[in-house]
Amino acid sequence: MKICIIGQGYIGLPTAALFADNGCEVVGVDINEDIIRTLNEGKIHIEEPGIQQIINKAAKSGSYHASLKPEEADVFIITVPTPFIAEDLSCDLSYVINGCRSIVPFLKKGNVVIIESTIAPMSTDNQIKPIFEEAGFKIGTDLYLAHCPERVLPGKIIEELIHNDRIIGGITPECSDKAAEVYATFVKGKLMKTEAKTAEMSKCMENTFRDVNIALANELAKICAEIGVNALDVIEMANKHPRVNIHTPGPGVGGHCLAIDPYFIYSEAPDTARIIKLARDTNNSMPGFVIENTGKILSKLDEDAEKISVFGVAYKGNTDDARESPAFEIITGLKAAGYEIAIHDPHFDNPDYLDFDEATKDSSLVLILTDHDQFKDLDYERLSKNMKTGIIFDTKNIIKEVPDEITLINYGNLYKYNK
Repeated sequence: MKICIIGQGYIGLPTAALFADNGCEVVGVDINEDIIRTLNEGKIHIEEPGIQQIINKAAKSGSYHASLKPEEADVFIITVPTPFIAEDLSCDLSYVINGCRSIVPFLKKGNVVIIESTIAPMSTDNQIKPIFEEAGFKIGTDLYLAHCPERVLPGKIIEELIHNDRIIGGITPECSDKAAEVYATFVKGKLMKTEAKTAEMSKCMENTFRDVNIALANELAKICAEIGVNALDVIEMANKHPRVNIHTPGPGVGGHCLAIDPYFIYSEAPDTARIIKLARDTNNSMPGFVIENTGKILSKLDEDAEKISVFGVAYKGNTDDARESPAFEIITGLKAAGYEIAIHDPHFDNPDYLDFDEATKDSSLVLILTDHDQFKDLDYERLSKNMKTGIIFDTKNIIKEVPDEITLINYGNLYKYNK
């Protein structure tokens, strides 16, 4: 079986790797020439455990190669980005539509076309299916079209692609059957067959559920800071209840899913999806909350604070994934407030980012925005020597204990500094 995968990013590349590692001939397509060159050298451009070894082996064996253009294949999988349109918050299908149109000249009867990109409900039926029908294909008879959304966690993508249950949403039952046969190549989880529109809504709601619950935790943190309560103690106590699981508050919500997908539902029914929109607004307010409270903390110092050490720009710990990361809005806001910002993130090879010592030298505050393991137990002796003041504002609530010479501020004790 030959598989052509459009998009070689955080989803397309791991998917290509697993198909290549399980006996398929795979061509990975991307419009970025640097990515194509890197992949054909057997190297990868993202940080994700397990992929480098597979791609290196597959490139050497010839079971995988990268290309700027699609090729004839048995299966075509679309894994391109789907941002939202700022004007109405609807799903921007332009990349998906361009990807679908790019494969039309290479299609033949019996092919399977799978859309993995997260899309708004009814997109496959109303906007994607017509592309192939206009090209002369009858869906469900001579071309099999399905929406099979990815549902993986960065840092564990390979493991979850293999073991997670998979939603298989066909335009027709025959489409679902054909798509399920494709994923049976390596998926060990259950292959759950359904309609395309149900698959679309299910994926959007998975991420909306998480976004809404994170918003509840973030709102709790803001309330507790205002009225003088330890938010982290509240969460710990409440979660002792057997049917309660309050999430952990943070600096905002990032990533290609949670920060975007809820809008796809909201835009379809804006008068009804009020909780969904309010949750998005709440999570979008958190960078401003961090900026405001950082200023309040520094205003209490005896000397003027000029430099802030920002620890982490990735939206998720132990990855180099910075898509939709709230860190960038926070950095921009702090710079606008007149602070010098020194960024330290060991998961990025960026010449503008500094090492630990450079970032913390003469700093007035360390602002933790990412829950990398490296930040959970810092070298406090070096930190004390480098900094003007030993203050840490931990917005990810990952540091448990610090020595006496360090002042730790998190969402548990923020109220003490919020007056």
